[in-house]
Amino acid sequence: VALFGVRYSIPEEMATGSVVGNIIQDLGLDIKRLKSGRARIFTEDDSEYIGLNSEKGTLVVAKRIDREELCKQVSPCSLHFQIILENPMELHRIDVEILDINDNAPYFSKKEYNFQVIESASPGARYSLESASDPDVAMNTIQTYKLNPSDNFKLNVVSLPDGTKYIEMVLHTSLDREKQEEHKLTLTAFDGGNPQKSGSVKINVIVLDANDNAPVFSQSVYRVTVPENAQKGAVILRVSASDNDKGTNEEITFSFSQHTSSASSLFIIDPHSGEISVTGVLDYEKAKHYEINIEATDKGGLTDTSKVLIEVTDLNDNAPIISIISLSNAIPEDSPLNTVIAMINIKDLDSGKNSHVRCYISQDLPFKIKSSAPNFYSLISDDILDRETVPEYNITITAVDEGSPPFSTNKSINLRISDVNDHAPTFPQQFLTAFVNENNSPGMSLLTVKASDMDYGSNARISYFLEDSQLNGMSASAYFSVNVERGEIVAVRSFDYEQTKEFHIRVKAQDGGSPPLSSNVTVKIMIQDQNDNPPQVLYPVQTGGSLMAEMVPRSADVGYLVTKVVAVDVDSGQNAWLSYKLQKATDRALFEVGLQNGEIRTIRQVTDKDAVKQRLTVIVEDNGQPSRSATVIVNVAVADSFPEVLSEFTELTHDKEYNDNLTFYLVLALAVVSFLFITCLVVIISVRIYRWRRERLFYKSSGNLPVIPYYPPLYADVSGTGTLKQGFSYEVYGTTDSRMSDVKNSRPFSQSTMSIDQSATRTVQRHKTESENIPTEVRGSAADVPSGTYWLFRFVARMRKGNTPVMGK
Repeated sequence: VALFGVRYSIPEEMATGSVVGNIIQDLGLDIKRLKSGRARIFTEDDSEYIGLNSEKGTLVVAKRIDREELCKQVSPCSLHFQIILENPMELHRIDVEILDINDNAPYFSKKEYNFQVIESASPGARYSLESASDPDVAMNTIQTYKLNPSDNFKLNVVSLPDGTKYIEMVLHTSLDREKQEEHKLTLTAFDGGNPQKSGSVKINVIVLDANDNAPVFSQSVYRVTVPENAQKGAVILRVSASDNDKGTNEEITFSFSQHTSSASSLFIIDPHSGEISVTGVLDYEKAKHYEINIEATDKGGLTDTSKVLIEVTDLNDNAPIISIISLSNAIPEDSPLNTVIAMINIKDLDSGKNSHVRCYISQDLPFKIKSSAPNFYSLISDDILDRETVPEYNITITAVDEGSPPFSTNKSINLRISDVNDHAPTFPQQFLTAFVNENNSPGMSLLTVKASDMDYGSNARISYFLEDSQLNGMSASAYFSVNVERGEIVAVRSFDYEQTKEFHIRVKAQDGGSPPLSSNVTVKIMIQDQNDNPPQVLYPVQTGGSLMAEMVPRSADVGYLVTKVVAVDVDSGQNAWLSYKLQKATDRALFEVGLQNGEIRTIRQVTDKDAVKQRLTVIVEDNGQPSRSATVIVNVAVADSFPEVLSEFTELTHDKEYNDNLTFYLVLALAVVSFLFITCLVVIISVRIYRWRRERLFYKSSGNLPVIPYYPPLYADVSGTGTLKQGFSYEVYGTTDSRMSDVKNSRPFSQSTMSIDQSATRTVQRHKTESENIPTEVRGSAADVPSGTYWLFRFVARMRKGNTPVMGK
C-alpha cells in the first residue's frame, strides 16, 4: 500500500461541479487505473465537499463550501481526505486549502450602545467598545475603525500579547454636561477586502455628574486551566477590582463584555463576588481554549476591562474508532503470504498521548496487522491457510490508546476461506472384499464403494469409474460395471466357481475439481461355491466292454480290504465332502463301506457257502444342501482260483441286463478282428515284394498295431490286507516256426484282480506259454493289452507261413 500526496488551493463559494484539480496528471495515474482500482474518496469526518470524477480523473466541488462555516477563524483552512485504489491497494492523501473571499461585511452585535460619562472625567479616560465581527480572515477581516464625530472622543486600537485586538473610546477633551448633556456618535468598522465592506453602530454618550475614579482590575489578563470533565457549577476563577471613590461610587459590579457571547453559554460570573464558574459541558475535542472579556463597573458608570484566558485540558474520554475501508471476503485457501485482506482506519479524537493508538489481533490467528500510514493499517495473511482445517475466521481487531486509564475498541471481521481442490478422494480402506454365490443373476449388486473428499462444492463431487484391466483374457467391463454416482458394483454376467474363484478389480474415485484428483481402491470379489456338481466316480471305472471284478480269497480274514471306491466332487468346501454308503449288496452281512474313505472291507470271515458272485451298489453323496449323489457297481469274486471264477462270470455275460450291450460289442469285435486280419494279410504280401534291405525300415514305419483302448488299472493285494495297483511287463517272441514261439512274463499276475473279455469265452492266461506261435514281440504293461488283441496275435501266428518277423508295441 503506497501513500502519495498532492495539495490544491481553491476559493470558497465555488460553484458545484467546479474542477479542483486533475489527479491523473498530478498523481501520475491513468483513467484505466482509476476504473480498475475502483477509485473512491475516504474522509474521516464523512463530509464530502470534494467529489471524484472517475471518467475524467478530476476532483470537483461536490457541494457549497463556506470557509467561515467550515473553519471559523482557523487559518489556513484545509480539507483532508484520501483517494483509495484497489488491486493493488494504493492510498493518496489530498489536501485542499480553502481560500477566503470577502463575502462577509463587518457587523456589530447590537444596533446601539449607551455610555454614561461623568462630566468630571479627565481627558484620556477610556471606554471599552465592542469590537465588530467579520467571519472572514486575513485582509478580508476588519482592518480599521472610524469614529464620527471625533470632537470629544477618539478611537484607540489596543493589541494584546496574544495577537487579539480590541478598541477603546478615549476622551479627548473634557465634557461639560451644562453645555451638552448627550453626545451621539457613529462607530464604523472597515475590512481590507476589495471591494471594501463596512459595518457601523450608534453610540449614545450621556454625561453624568462627577465620579472621578474608575474601577481597576487587579490583573490585566487572567489565565486559568480547566479539565474538560469539570462539573457544572464548579468555580474556576475569581477576579477582583478596586475603586478609589467612596460611597456608592465605589460599588463595583462584574460582567462579561458584550462580545463574549460564545463563552457565555459555558461560563457565568457572579456580579458581586467576581467568581467565574462552569455552567455547560466542556469538550476538549470541540474547543481547546476560551477567551472572555470581563468588565468592572462602578455606580458612576466608570469601567475597567480585563481578559480571562481559559485553557481546557484533554482527558482520555474517547475510545478509538475503527473503520473498515476495504475487505476481501472470501479469500482462497492457497493465497500467498502477506496477502492484503482488509484496509483499516483507526482514529482517536483525543490529543497527545491519549490519541496514540496501538492496534493488534490475536496471535493464534494466521494473520497480522501492519501499519501502512498514520492511522491506517493493513490486515495481511501471515501463515498457510487450509479451508479443510478452519473454513472461516472471526478476527477481532483491538485498538487501545495510551491514555490513563486506556480506552479500547473491538471490531470483528468474519473472514471466509474459499475452497481449492487440494485433496483427492479417499477410501476408508485400500482393499475391499465382496462375496457372491455362483450362478448369480446378471445385474446383481455386489458391493457399494464410498469415498470421501475433504474439499467443498464441485471439488468434493465424486464420480466412480471401473479401471480397465484384463480378467481371464477379457476386459473387466465384461464382468462388472460401476454406478458413476453411487459407486455400486454390479455383476454383468453369471459366474461359475469351478471356472473362476475370485476376481481383482480396481475402482477409481475422481472429484469434480479442475484439474480433477483421484484415488483407487482394490476390490476382491470372491465367488462362493454352490452345490451344482454331483460326485464323479474315478474307480472302479464303469464300462460296457468288459466287467471288472475284485477277487477275494475264501481264506480272507475279517477286515480284508477288497477295493476302494475313489470319487471326486469339483465343488468345494462342504459341497465336496463325500460320504460312501452301501446301497445294495448280494450279501450285506459280508461287506461294509467306509463312510469317509470308500474302502470296501469284509466284516466277517468268508465261508464256502458264500456265493462266488457278489454285486455291491455303492452310493456316493456330497454334503451340499440339497445333496447330490452318484452310484457305482462293484463286482466281487469270492474264489481261490481263476477257473472257478471264470465259469461264474462267463454266465454273468449272458445275464439279461447285459444282453443288449453284449450283442453290440460282439458285432463290433467281429468287425475289428476282420479288419485287422485283412490288414495283416496286405502287410505280409507287401513285405515279401520289397527287398530285404528295407525290412527293418518297414518294421519301424508300417508295422504298428492299432491304438489300444484304455482300460482301468489292475490292482494286486500286496500286503494281504488291501488292493494296490500292480503293473507287470511281458515279452512275446514269435517266429514262423511255432515250436520256437514263446511268451514270457517278467512278473507274475496277481490272483486278486482279473479281467474278463466279453467278446470271447476265455480268460487271459497269466503264466508263461511255450506251445503257441505268436508273430510279434510286444513289451509293455499287461494293463495296456486287451484280451481280444492277445487272441488276435495268436490267430495271426497260426495263419502265417514263412520266416518274416513282425514287430510292434
